[in-house]
Amino acid sequence: MSHPFLDRSFHVRWSALTPDRVEPDITEALARADRALAAIASQDRVSLTFESVVLAFDAAMQDLHQAWGLVTHLDAVCNSPELRRAHNTMLPLVSTFLARVSLRADLWDVVLAYSTSDAARTLDPVQRRAVDELVASFKQQGAELPLEKKARLEHLEAELSRVTQKYSENVLDSTNAWELIVDDESWLVGLPQAAVDGARAEAQAKGLGTVDAPSYRFRLKAPSYLAVMDYAASDSLRKQMWEGITTVGRGGTYDNTELVWQILRLRHEKAQLLGKANFADYILERRMAKTGATALAFVEDLHAKTKDAFDREVASLEQYAAEKEGRPRHELQPWEIAWWMERRRKEQYDFDEEALRPYYSVNRVLAGMFQLAERLFDVTITERPSVFGAAASDAVSGAASSALTPVEVWHATVKFYEVRDSDGTHRGSFFADWHPRDAKRSGGWMNVLKMGSPGIGPCERQPHLALICGNMTSPVGDAEALLTHYEVRVIFHEFGHLLHQILGDVEVPSLNGTRVAWDFVELPSQLMENFCWDRDSLDLFAKHHQTGDCIPEELFAKMIAARHYMGGVAMMRQLSQGKLDLELHMHHAADEGTDLDQLTRSLVRDYIVPTQTLGPTMARRFSHLFSRPVGYAASYYSYKWAEVLDADAFTRFQREGVLNPAVGRAYRDTILSRGNSAAPESLFREFMGRDPDPQALLVRAGLA
Repeated sequence: MSHPFLDRSFHVRWSALTPDRVEPDITEALARADRALAAIASQDRVSLTFESVVLAFDAAMQDLHQAWGLVTHLDAVCNSPELRRAHNTMLPLVSTFLARVSLRADLWDVVLAYSTSDAARTLDPVQRRAVDELVASFKQQGAELPLEKKARLEHLEAELSRVTQKYSENVLDSTNAWELIVDDESWLVGLPQAAVDGARAEAQAKGLGTVDAPSYRFRLKAPSYLAVMDYAASDSLRKQMWEGITTVGRGGTYDNTELVWQILRLRHEKAQLLGKANFADYILERRMAKTGATALAFVEDLHAKTKDAFDREVASLEQYAAEKEGRPRHELQPWEIAWWMERRRKEQYDFDEEALRPYYSVNRVLAGMFQLAERLFDVTITERPSVFGAAASDAVSGAASSALTPVEVWHATVKFYEVRDSDGTHRGSFFADWHPRDAKRSGGWMNVLKMGSPGIGPCERQPHLALICGNMTSPVGDAEALLTHYEVRVIFHEFGHLLHQILGDVEVPSLNGTRVAWDFVELPSQLMENFCWDRDSLDLFAKHHQTGDCIPEELFAKMIAARHYMGGVAMMRQLSQGKLDLELHMHHAADEGTDLDQLTRSLVRDYIVPTQTLGPTMARRFSHLFSRPVGYAASYYSYKWAEVLDADAFTRFQREGVLNPAVGRAYRDTILSRGNSAAPESLFREFMGRDPDPQALLVRAGLA
């Protein structure tokens, strides 16, 4: 392969995707895209067709999107100095090229000419929507700007790509730079055994401690950090971990303070250049909310409906801590909140979430989740053999390889699966990468590697290729990884995104899969989380890792009873992040030089638990907002927006049968398969037969 990043074979040859190939392959991808776009622009305006404009535009960008997508994916899961240098060398070139596409007058002339032609007026509804979306995209990205403003917009896009990449690197590097070595086992009191074993394994991997005198290494990765904050009886351990998390993106070499202000300023200028008052109005124009004011009003309305419950819960938690310690009630320290919450929940409901962990072995969870999808959505999901490292050179990677042929993966722990309809039709395949590594960014996500197609005319169906990643509890030694209930929900969440992509069946690539309005895209992901609370669906995957028994009824009853515990605090935490996001992008993007900590504290004062010690802002490590040029910027509210939709949509499953294949098929046919082929409001009404009920979220959260 002369250009491995551009290889169109369905299976990816990961071993060939080395850092030294990034520059020549991306250079070639840019050249191919440029030639293809020039061919579109040179067409006779009289003979334009849907195929020669809309489908050709998608095809023109295919190699570049695929190749650059592989580079950015590897940067996220296999980060190295060599790959980082190669990525950052090509980043400004790719960013500039992509920014210029919509600014080319010749391309805009073709798109505009075709969109107003007689041929375009007679298109079917899906094709017409594709045309309208293409026109809207060109306009939103500056097609109608004068030349001098186009030049400025190109500069802004390149700068945004550069500074958001640096922000992301700072978060990763500062997270990896911090560790806490514990030799005093008294500090481990209260920690779950899984957390103790994990910390010991981390220390052994670094050559620390002995069999007789073990050491324990704690990191800021989620499994380590959350276990300490929830369960460690040692106030000193929790305090040091909290102080550690506040160093992410803050101070020294990896400080993100100025980058936050720079990103906000660049986005604000971009929005104003494009005729919008602020970045929220710009980015939400083609989303369900339409304007920043609408999104902010949504957040503030939920805040008003949650505030009384939130205040009561905070007061009762402070009182509980005071009574246990025999002192007057006062505000807690930030490193005490989760611990007191967990201690009180255990006492109030006789429920410890760690009691669920033996029922959540990662392999059983995945097998049961796949069984659930198979029953509801009429598919089969099968693991293929995988291979990594030196043995990968012997793997056959052609699209026609047999089911027994190993498929290359990018890390030894990665698995590969195929999704087929019950009639054998190959819908798509995906990689799953569930455990943390130093070279891997935090969080969970789903990405598309190759966009599939249902086939048009004589063209055969093309399967999707996607991936899901997370940072769940790692296995220790030969033992299976046992997950928390929260981690199980994250897996179901990302799998919901994956189903949305894999089952996408729209003939136009730009409308297929998860390419939907950002405040609608979380509906399929969050809806899947509901199955983690239902008895019938739980019994498919929540089985004891040794006995195979389902969760006992008594434990299940406690779990459900405790579900809404501190529901106001949980709701307000997410609302605080949505509020912070919108306020920064709407009202404070030009406040560069203002104390970032003081400003953000004032913006969300009524949304956060008051504490004795005031922590620094999370804006410096808020990767959802600042690690990409757009990402969730001015859109973090969309989690709650879509949660209204998913809470309501799941009531149909509850009403007609949580495991009812007829409901699952209706959901697949009206939501999962339809992508952006119709307005999201229309798709929701098609599934539910009505508009969404906003009360559904409050009812599910135990707040109404």
